[in-house]
Amino acid sequence: MTDLKHIRNFSIVAHIDHGKSTLADRLIQETNTVSLRDMKEQMLDSMDIERERGITIKANTVRINYTADDGETYVLNLIDTPGHVDFAYEVSRSMRAVEGSLLVVDSTQGVEAQTLANVYQAIDADHEIVPILNKIDLPASDCDRVAEQIEDVIGIDASGAIQVSAKTGQGIHETLEAIVQHLPAPKGDADAPLKAMLVDSWYDAYLGVIVLIRVIDGKLKKGERIRMISTNAVYPVDRIGVFTPQMVPIDELGPGEIGFLTASIKQVRDTRVGDTITHEKKGTTDALPGFKPAQPVVFCGLFPVDAAEFEDLRDSIEKLALNDASFSYEMETSAALGFGFRCGFLGLLHLEVIRDRIEREYDIELITTAPSVIYHIYMRDGTQFELHNPADMPDLSTVDHLEEPRIKATILVPDEYLGDVLKLCQDRRGIQLDLTYAGSRAMVVYDLPLNEVVFDFYDRLKSVTKGYASFDYQMLGYREDNLVKMSILVNDEPVDALSTMVHRDRAEMRGRAMVEKLKDLIPRHMFKIPIQAAIGGKVIARETLSALRKDVTAKCYGGDATRKKKLLEKQKAGKKKMRQFGKVDIPQEAFISALKMDD
Repeated sequence: MTDLKHIRNFSIVAHIDHGKSTLADRLIQETNTVSLRDMKEQMLDSMDIERERGITIKANTVRINYTADDGETYVLNLIDTPGHVDFAYEVSRSMRAVEGSLLVVDSTQGVEAQTLANVYQAIDADHEIVPILNKIDLPASDCDRVAEQIEDVIGIDASGAIQVSAKTGQGIHETLEAIVQHLPAPKGDADAPLKAMLVDSWYDAYLGVIVLIRVIDGKLKKGERIRMISTNAVYPVDRIGVFTPQMVPIDELGPGEIGFLTASIKQVRDTRVGDTITHEKKGTTDALPGFKPAQPVVFCGLFPVDAAEFEDLRDSIEKLALNDASFSYEMETSAALGFGFRCGFLGLLHLEVIRDRIEREYDIELITTAPSVIYHIYMRDGTQFELHNPADMPDLSTVDHLEEPRIKATILVPDEYLGDVLKLCQDRRGIQLDLTYAGSRAMVVYDLPLNEVVFDFYDRLKSVTKGYASFDYQMLGYREDNLVKMSILVNDEPVDALSTMVHRDRAEMRGRAMVEKLKDLIPRHMFKIPIQAAIGGKVIARETLSALRKDVTAKCYGGDATRKKKLLEKQKAGKKKMRQFGKVDIPQEAFISALKMDD
């Protein structure tokens, strides 16, 4: 067991691509935690999709031994956190397990929206913060300007900010010294009853559920029986260990230490993140404050392209849900798409990551329906319920009013693109709350409907600002608005997978865009097909797909014109009958393209 004053627990926080994982690599390399031949880029990003997209999705942990300049050996527990807003939940839980943070800021780009969001989480968790200016090897680096920006925008002292190049390894030794000197040692009592916080858990095919814990008080040894306070379940501890990043078994974990345990737990659902772990006998009774469970904000349907793969899809979704507590799902059926699942995500990137993992790891082709958010519906008879799928919207005459979720969006943008950003936010029914300047960049705060953001807001924002804007949001709550369900009818049949919730003022524009798009996507049939967008019983936009013509008069040469007329009339009657009984086949590609709203 390590002496408390020789332990330092810290996380690395930063905006996307400011170099968190690379800095973690250099710290691991500098302290020879991993031998040179095993060293690889983004050592802590273990998932294929993390390495491919170059992003961190899961917070990962590693234990480093470091001999400081004063001759003492310290144990450093590092947690590398994600930068994307969708995974802010991972960041918040990592923060509670450690006492300090390294705030990494790109010295060429300065403070971004996600830098702010993540550093505020660190401040909320009472962290000691060490600012680090990364990428000083780049010609565009300007440390003085960025240090000034950190002081202006965040309000923490950056005069002693460490200048680092995580790529070349410059400044890494100074970083390690700063961790030892400036970050506080953890507090804890080794003789008190065991109290450990469950930081994360995931499923391993050989060991069952692996639980990442941070011991606050007491000691945990192999073979002891533990109890989860929230579920009262009791388990025998099979093994205890630490990550270096490989799993290394040890005999016991003491206060202030971060490690893992396995205890024949069958399902990740049995381990609630933020739960308190204690001994079965003589355990503590007061639980740690824990975390709020992650609330999914975006919902969409996942359907297999081949209906025969439904059971495989069910297995793959269950396996993914084992490792991702913030992903929720339930079964649903659709007239157009067959059997599938209605899934809840923390945001669009989370949705993409899950979809990519199902397609890649389980080899199932998917159709994703239009993403939607949760609406609160208040009925005339006083009841209320949550609407996850626009297709389930009750008859408007029975509804009193609807409320939609709103978010508070913070956008940091260079001055020259400010006008475009303001126009984009106004077009999306935004309400401006604040506009301030940090150097040459504007910080805009808007109250926006989440419904408008989940479609393609982020892509539009990146394109109008040539990629220079950064965006972060948090939930504000629900507010009433004039929302309606827009249905799409093909040959007078409603297509449930294409129905969406829209604001009444924008319904006509959305409807027109949708039917024009479908007209190009649906192949022509032998009969005329009307494609309509409707609200309730009122059609607001229509396009007609003309029929394929067969020249029935080809065999008539010469003779009377009435013969031709007779044949054409006969054809017309046939087409009318066809249209009554004909089924319109909408190809899968048409669904996928129609749901990408790039209006």
